[in-house]
Amino acid sequence: MTSVAAHHDPRAERALRGARGDEAVLGAIAALVRVAVILWAAPRFPPADDGKYYHVIASRIAEGNGYTWLWPDGAVTFAAHYPVGYPALLGGAYALLGAHPGVAMALHVPLAVLGTLAVRRVAASAFDRRGAFVAGGVFALHPALVAHAPALMTESVSAALLAVAAAAALALRGSSRGVAWGVVGLLLGATAMIRPQLLLVAPAIGALTAPSGVALRRVFAGAGVVTAIAVAACVPWTLRNCQRMGACAFVSANGGWNLYIGTARDGRGTWVPLESIGVPAECREVHGEAAKDSCFGAAGLRRIRADPAGWLALAPAKLGATFDGAVAAASYLHASNPIAFPGAARDRLGAAEVTAQRLTLLAALLALARAPGPRRRARWAVALGAAPFALTPLAWPAWLGVPLGAALLGRGLARHPPALLAAASVVAIAATHVVFFGAGRYALPALAGLAALAGGALGGRSPLREWASVGASPGAGEARESRAPGGASEPPAPAF
Repeated sequence: MTSVAAHHDPRAERALRGARGDEAVLGAIAALVRVAVILWAAPRFPPADDGKYYHVIASRIAEGNGYTWLWPDGAVTFAAHYPVGYPALLGGAYALLGAHPGVAMALHVPLAVLGTLAVRRVAASAFDRRGAFVAGGVFALHPALVAHAPALMTESVSAALLAVAAAAALALRGSSRGVAWGVVGLLLGATAMIRPQLLLVAPAIGALTAPSGVALRRVFAGAGVVTAIAVAACVPWTLRNCQRMGACAFVSANGGWNLYIGTARDGRGTWVPLESIGVPAECREVHGEAAKDSCFGAAGLRRIRADPAGWLALAPAKLGATFDGAVAAASYLHASNPIAFPGAARDRLGAAEVTAQRLTLLAALLALARAPGPRRRARWAVALGAAPFALTPLAWPAWLGVPLGAALLGRGLARHPPALLAAASVVAIAATHVVFFGAGRYALPALAGLAALAGGALGGRSPLREWASVGASPGAGEARESRAPGGASEPPAPAF
């Protein structure tokens, strides 16, 4: 949708053309770098780690066998250990183009382009054109995301979908509430079918459907209804599991396993094979997938109740495993083909991933400190206190500085979508993996929000009232930006 101002103001039309040109450039960059990586990777790197299972499940879906597992003895059973969304997505592509890992890799390209454009639009709701372009560029070129394109894994896909859902929430602010809530809720439901833990971000994105200046109850209504729709979108799959698996599993039947593994002190906060910590005695003769998961979950809860202090003491290690050294792409490529990607290459790429993530994190902290609004001194204190951790091996306190700094915006956080998305993503990931266990790849979905927020380190605050408050598209908001040369004035405070 284009605003009336965009039709009558030449400067507005130029601003809109500039924004569209920026998106064309960013989309091309995001696509080209990933196509280059995939052309190199497709003949060299077979599926690895969880990607092996995603590929097999997707192949069976493409063949019309559904989410089932073929055992070595020829038995076929219904399955749900891994979330169904990603293999279902791959299965559709495999049915059309053939069950080859290169097809899965290629599917990541349009998703990354959509994610890049969505990050730019989320950033454009708070920053000027330069800041929005920088934000999109960070997402398009981030080594941790670009090098993850050949991985048949869900993290970079989830990052893109979170950004798309947030951008949709902003774009639909001027539509009827039912349309906005329905579209955003379904997008988040699809994301949850890929990574269920990201449902924790749904209330924040749902809140973005409420225009600026409305009553607080409208914000809460958007958060609650969108979350409810996202959950409801998963219910048909839950009912399938109840019927086919012998026990109900919301999206996937691995929460109990993961909880049990997360109680292992020997794991130092990250994944360890069950052989290392021992299968609970009561679960050894339980064979159904969902029933076994429930048994493991009960065993994990029992261990937590027996030693809650010991379980809580693992929290720093879990946060460290998740946020301190996120080298997901390097680890995957080395695991897939250590000859084509030996240890030295893994270490170099890993260093690039970590460096880029730390720089993105520092930029996000700076953007929060610079943001207009209340408690600016306190936000600067948080940024200056957290930033040094980003320069050390112990980086997780710097990550937690993002939601802390965002919280200091108070009610103004609802007028800062990049900060809200970044904070909610970090909180959701930290909360999930403190309970279960950590790993570097789990931090990748937060890069969408961090990239959008990082644009504020270089870009200025948009001088206009939020475009969403009058129901215009992001491009229309950028068009009206041209009406205030020099970009000085602060938007009025929200009514809530």
